[in-house]
Amino acid sequence: MNLSELWKLYEADKRIQGFSPNTLKAYTLQIKMLVTELGDLDISDVTLNLLKEYLAKQSGRLKPSSLGHRIRFVRSLFRFAYEETYLTSNPSLKLRESKMEKRIPKFLIEEDVIHLKISCQSLRERALLEFLYSTGCRVGEVEKINIEDLNWENGSAIVNGKGSKQREVYFTTECKVWLKKYLASREDSCKALFVTDSHPTRRMAIPTIRWALKRLADRGEIETNLYPHRFCHTYACQLLDNGAPLDFIQGMLGHEKASTTQIYAQLRGERRRELYRRFF
Repeated sequence: MNLSELWKLYEADKRIQGFSPNTLKAYTLQIKMLVTELGDLDISDVTLNLLKEYLAKQSGRLKPSSLGHRIRFVRSLFRFAYEETYLTSNPSLKLRESKMEKRIPKFLIEEDVIHLKISCQSLRERALLEFLYSTGCRVGEVEKINIEDLNWENGSAIVNGKGSKQREVYFTTECKVWLKKYLASREDSCKALFVTDSHPTRRMAIPTIRWALKRLADRGEIETNLYPHRFCHTYACQLLDNGAPLDFIQGMLGHEKASTTQIYAQLRGERRRELYRRFF
């Protein structure tokens, strides 16, 4: 069995497990680079040294985080081959990721959020902003959400997160008001919560959401780089400021591992420093 044949089996397995199209697309690029560099080898000819040489060539031109993604893919691919008995030994077993400094997530302060709200020029902009800010949803979750997923009485929504895992998120009364205003202004029958301006029957895709936020940030003269995931960090920061425990935040953000949420514990001190620099 060669690498391209192994990839077909691996990809099918991950589809069955519910991996997202975006993840599989990223994996497709990874396998193309691996085959381009090593050739479409028989998998039994792949050794630890070959893999180390491949990754060493990449290390000079990649960020540590990108190299880490590449290493994790290689390890996952060959672990699959070994566990499915296509290989008698796993050549990637001793591959190790380099240690990376943990970066404190970037967040928005209250002044930034107020500027963004003032700068909204359409009901869709305000509804989208309020939903991102009050739910902490990832951009991929916002893209997939439908009107029927909202529970107006509870002020909640069911979102589909990573690995097709569902969770309930909540939104504020202010968010509810703007969502209802936005939906009342629409004349389409699209089931998506957010649709494009130019084609109201078309679901608002991730690039469009990013572009809408970028345009809003420019208009509001927000100095920090505004991207959808910054609202997740801001959401976690708000919960921390109000005394929420980390295990609660972990559940609200849909993190599988507590270690993923642990980094937000550093936000208290960073937020104080940010406010000091902004106002002193």
